[in-house]
Amino acid sequence: MNLTAFILVLTGVLLNAIAQLALKASVRNGGEIALELSNALPAALQLAAQPWLWFGLICYGISVVVWLLALSRVDVSIAYPMLSLGYVVNALAAWAWLGESMNVGKVAGVGIIIVGVYVLARA
Repeated sequence: MNLTAFILVLTGVLLNAIAQLALKASVRNGGEIALELSNALPAALQLAAQPWLWFGLICYGISVVVWLLALSRVDVSIAYPMLSLGYVVNALAAWAWLGESMNVGKVAGVGIIIVGVYVLARA
């Protein structure tokens, strides 16, 4: 994988991770969304008023374009597993920004993912 392809893959992964964090931020203060038809419109209107929702959706849209550029340069068998780096970014960011827990199991899992992605990138 050349440098351009690597940068595209990494950018796609980061945009996807940022989108997930933004979506979480958009529902963070509203509590659990009820799965009832009667709640669909009020919940949709409440979400539509959240800037984090729109930021997350924009990041997703841009990530699709970047991902297409990356896939035009890299085998999907290499690129797709690299998406697991998003788990690493999200775990660390959720811990630092959202106050989510980070225990030994999560740290070990993150380490395993990093090793796995390294092995795949070298293959």
